This record gives sequence, C-alpha cells and structure tokens, in this order.
Amino acid sequence: MSGKRRRSFKCAVHHRDREVSSENDFHIILKEPPIFDRMVHIIAEEFLTDERDRKYYADNYTCCPPPLFILFITLVELGFFAYYTVATGEVAAAGPVPIDSVFIYRPDKRLELWRFFFYMVLHAGWLHLLFNLLVQVLVGLPLEMVHGSLRIGTVYMAGVLAGSLGTSVFDTDVYLVGASGGVYALLAAHLANVLLNYNNMEFGVVRLIGIFIVASADVGFAVYDRYAADTVGPPVSYVAHLTGALAGLTIGLLVLKNFEQRLHEQLIWWVALGVYAACTIFAVLFNLFTPPPLPA
Repeated sequence: MSGKRRRSFKCAVHHRDREVSSENDFHIILKEPPIFDRMVHIIAEEFLTDERDRKYYADNYTCCPPPLFILFITLVELGFFAYYTVATGEVAAAGPVPIDSVFIYRPDKRLELWRFFFYMVLHAGWLHLLFNLLVQVLVGLPLEMVHGSLRIGTVYMAGVLAGSLGTSVFDTDVYLVGASGGVYALLAAHLANVLLNYNNMEFGVVRLIGIFIVASADVGFAVYDRYAADTVGPPVSYVAHLTGALAGLTIGLLVLKNFEQRLHEQLIWWVALGVYAACTIFAVLFNLFTPPPLPA
C-alpha cells in the first residue's frame, strides 16, 4: 500500500506538471503543441466568433493553400521602398515623396489608369511604410488565414481603389502614395466583424478601443501633415484613409465568410453593396467628366 501511495503521488505530481499522461507509464511525455498549432488556435480565438467555427478551424487548418497575398504585397512594397531609397540616396521618417515615379497618383495624370492602383507600392518615408506593413501583417495575415487570399485580396484592393478615387473627388490637388487605403480596408473589415459579432467575442470593448486608437492616431498625423506641417513639394492626401476604411466596411460585409446570415444582416449586405457601388460609380463618372488639372 505504501508503494502504491508513493506511485500515485508521483503520478499526480507528474500529471500536474504535464510530464506524463498515464500513471501506468512514466515514459509517455505530454509535449507542448507546435508553434504553428498554437498560432492557429490564437487566430481562431481572435478572428472567429462561433465556438464551433473556432474548433473546426483549429482542428482542420493546414495552411494549404498558404496565405500568400499579404506576404507578396508586403515584399513588393519593401522592394519599391528600397529601390527608391537607393535611387534618391536619402531616407527619412516622413519623406521624400517620389513625385516623378510612374506609379504615383497625380491629379494631372488621371488618364494613366494604372496609377489608381499602383500608387500603393510607394511610401512617404520609413514611418509611413512601417505603420502600413505592421498593420497589414498583424491584421491582414490572420484575416487571410481565416477567410482566404481571394476574399482578403478583394477587400485590400477595393480599399486601394477607393483611396485613389476618393482622393480624386474630395482632395483634387494632391498627390497620393502608400497602401493606407488597403490597410484601412483591412482594419475596417475586422472592425465590422467585431461590431456585428460583439456579443460572441471576448474583450470586445478592448478590441474596439484598440482599433480606434491606432486608426485615430494615424489619421490625425496624416491630417496634421496635410494642413499644418511645413512640407516640401506637393501635398499628400489623407482622404485615402477614410475612403479605404469605408470600402473595408462595405466590401468586408460582402465577402467575409464568418458573418451570421440573419435577416437584418442580409439587409446590411444589400445596403453595403449599394453604398460601395454608388460611391464607385460616382467617382468614376466624376473623373470621366472633370478634366484633369494642368501639370504643376
């Protein structure tokens, strides 16, 4: 009996310390799950609202196909920043802006349609680049792992297009660089997820406050840089932040797959589609019928 008590006590201690899984075999060691499995469980807790969806996702996610869109966009933006840094021979926290690049959005070159998308690969300084890359990796990559590359790519590019179209309508005399339109679309899509599934998510208030603080700080800095700071060269717009966020709210409601399809949310789906379509059509028509300004 004394030997059995000693053996049971050892088993209890070892089991508490997660060193063995059976009192009949001290050699079976309970191993910590791999880093990838732990990351998948964290993403399921953060970005999925229903417990059954979390369990299914955590048990079945295999990273196949891999989430390549955000990683590809991030590497492209880093590559362009490195190229223009070497070409100009200078780098600063808030500049310089490569105004002669064929990719920058310029109001006097609106007929070059690729500029409405490719301005996203340029950034006005390393601080601008760092913020965008951090947000799109920390928010966009988990969203892509949950919803897939096609859906998140649609949200991101819709934000990029909304950023340039919104700037062309509401801030007509500025140049535009940066991926802020796409980044804010990702933030807003995640915000829509939190708002619509608020009751099912842990720490909903903390998430909302965190998103608003990060977004408000960046938009506030952009507004200050647009109107108050002494800048050299043409002004750079902040409107893309706001219109990109609007695109993320609307397109996020349309394409993200973990929203519960209750009746009122189906109505929200149609409202979101109407808002994005109406704003996009208006901006396109505005650009078609408004002549571009003369080059500066």
